[in-house]
Amino acid sequence: MALSTIPTRALSEQGINFRNLIINGDMRIDQRNAGAAVTASGSYPVDRFNVNNTSDGSFSAQQSSTVPAGFSKSVGVTITASDSSLTGTQRLVLRQTIEGYNIADFNWGTSDAKTVTLSFKVRSSVTGTFSGSLRNSAGDRSYPFTYSISSANTWTDISVTIAGETTGSWDITNGEGILVFFSLGVGPDLQGTAGAWASGNYWGASGETQLVNTNGATFYITGVQLEAGTTASDFEFLPYDVNLRRCMRYYQTYQSGGMICWSGTTISGANYFQQVRHIVQMRASATIGNFTVAGLNGFASGDPSIDYGDPLGFRATKQSNGNTNEAYFMYKYTADAEL
Repeated sequence: MALSTIPTRALSEQGINFRNLIINGDMRIDQRNAGAAVTASGSYPVDRFNVNNTSDGSFSAQQSSTVPAGFSKSVGVTITASDSSLTGTQRLVLRQTIEGYNIADFNWGTSDAKTVTLSFKVRSSVTGTFSGSLRNSAGDRSYPFTYSISSANTWTDISVTIAGETTGSWDITNGEGILVFFSLGVGPDLQGTAGAWASGNYWGASGETQLVNTNGATFYITGVQLEAGTTASDFEFLPYDVNLRRCMRYYQTYQSGGMICWSGTTISGANYFQQVRHIVQMRASATIGNFTVAGLNGFASGDPSIDYGDPLGFRATKQSNGNTNEAYFMYKYTADAEL
């Protein structure tokens, strides 16, 4: 009897061509927190999306199941202490930084610059004219934009078309290509006129509604997509494993019983070396930390030192205490190469 086969379709046959420059725009991947809330500036409520807060207010942000039809996850931000008088460069923003390699075909900074469209789905307990911005890594070319939320606690589809920028310097290597900001409140020094490219470091637009002004206010976003062209296409859903591996280029965590084991008869004062290969090649040499380790038979159980690293992996070093049959186990680590 012949074995039957189940036909499979290539990603291209599924309508997937990686047109979306935003990674994890459907907010499904959260390697760091597994859905738990974050409250510190610089933290990531989900992979690739960072919250930056220098206001006098505070926030709580996390992966959420409050979603529009067709989506399973969003990012939700709640204001836990308000700041109604932002000054200077104070801000509370959600942002993603797109790697330069991924924007090379936009040809920004040249006469062939491509127009792009940013689209997303948003919901807030506060209504009004909200804002955001696209900006280069040097902070001297910015495109502030505005969008309207007219009905509280209702999902709204937003689409913003942005003319390709023909001037300025745009990183097309593994550095910061385009920074995409969603303002929850920025001070006057970070506000620019909406709807045009400008010389300056603008994270939002003049006259914006500021979520951080209202204690208890909520903001949800998902379906974030940035693509070449003058119109927004349907959100490009990727298979979960593909989405996860794209996120791992910037951050990955490895956890496994006895992932690394160094053992054997030792010589006093000797060092043990272990080459560790990343699950996915990373954007750059990563910061390695958050170890879970154990030592046996007199081997000190402290963290190893990292004395070499590149995008493919790193070398961990631990010094022996000179006991027979020492063993050292590293069960978990994280590698961070975020922009």
